Amino acid sequence: QVQLVESGGGLVQAGGSLRLSCAASRRTFSSYAMAWFRQAPGRQREFVAAISWIGGSTYYADSVKGRFTISRDNAKNTVYLQMNSLKPEDTAVYYCAADRTTNVPLSPGEYDYWGQGTQVTVSS
Repeated sequence: QVQLVESGGGLVQAGGSLRLSCAASRRTFSSYAMAWFRQAPGRQREFVAAISWIGGSTYYADSVKGRFTISRDNAKNTVYLQMNSLKPEDTAVYYCAADRTTNVPLSPGEYDYWGQGTQVTVSS
């Protein structure tokens, strides 16, 4: 079992920045691919960014490419999402997810463990 706890969400003006963190409970955290998804009201959960277990490969949704950066610190069992140039359409609940694989899944259905989510609200 892996427990994931997100933090760092909040209210920010358009053009601003936020840094989300996701702390994992398991010491074998480095064996897990990690990802961020988001879900806005009335919409399906969508992929935002993912990172391989060793951190050498990263993937981004087109809508956030160039603005968001995913990274991980395996020594701290933590994955981060740096969000810059935020837009009102980035408003959503952001979820951290983990899957024990050397691949990097991009679909929410392929992730076994989820955090409780953190709200990000971007005002115009």
